[in-house]
Amino acid sequence: MQKSELQDLTIHQIRQHIREGAYTSDTMGVADGYVQANLVILPKDVAFDFLVFCQRNPKPCPLLDVTLPGSPTPELLAPGADLRTDVPRYRVFRQGELVDEPTDIRSYWRDDLVAFLLGCSATFDNALRNARMPLSFLEQGMVPPVFETNVQCLPVGPFHGPIVATMRPIPDHLVVKAVQLSGRFPSAHGTPIQVGYPEKVGVTDLSKPKYGTPLVMQPTDVPVFWACGVTPQEVAMASKTDWMITHAPGHMFLSDRHYEQDAVV
Repeated sequence: MQKSELQDLTIHQIRQHIREGAYTSDTMGVADGYVQANLVILPKDVAFDFLVFCQRNPKPCPLLDVTLPGSPTPELLAPGADLRTDVPRYRVFRQGELVDEPTDIRSYWRDDLVAFLLGCSATFDNALRNARMPLSFLEQGMVPPVFETNVQCLPVGPFHGPIVATMRPIPDHLVVKAVQLSGRFPSAHGTPIQVGYPEKVGVTDLSKPKYGTPLVMQPTDVPVFWACGVTPQEVAMASKTDWMITHAPGHMFLSDRHYEQDAVV
């Protein structure tokens, strides 16, 4: 199934296609107007440490929902959804190594697992798009380029590692507007972590993102970096986390919540 075939479907119909394995591609530009979420699944014995990690690192890890141990249902964001099947593609880490990228994690599920849903910048992309902000990656049906920065998260327990950031080229006369609009959504990473000076966060080559496709910068474009929910995946690798399941970059969980419900001003 192609992304274009999802445009006229309800959020529940889209999730059903994902659950059935009919759609396994990225969710950028899918389900316009709805909150998208990053996913982290961990054993109960380290879940409290990760909860505190999110509280101390709200830019890369804005917490939206936490499931009860053993439950795959995010009661706040999408009652009736199943986090074992309703993400287009997952990543499985063991001892910090990526070992699998399945489209269904029922075979990995255990009764001691706790799922965390974290805010995603795809949520505030709705506000940018509605303000007619040019977003070339969406126009081209791509995921925004993702870069590892040299900014470190505040460590908690076994969890430590660098902040990961998405980059969007913003025309210079629209930068202030982009900052203001994204700032309305602290639960979706909020304001940027860097504007205009990639080297300040350790990014030396915009043509070499860690994930996603490099974007063509126009002469008047300014590179703007927002913290990204892929950060826990880098944390898993840096911390050599025994066991973690996440979404694959760009393959988000689609919630029932409209993005304006998360706006603070």
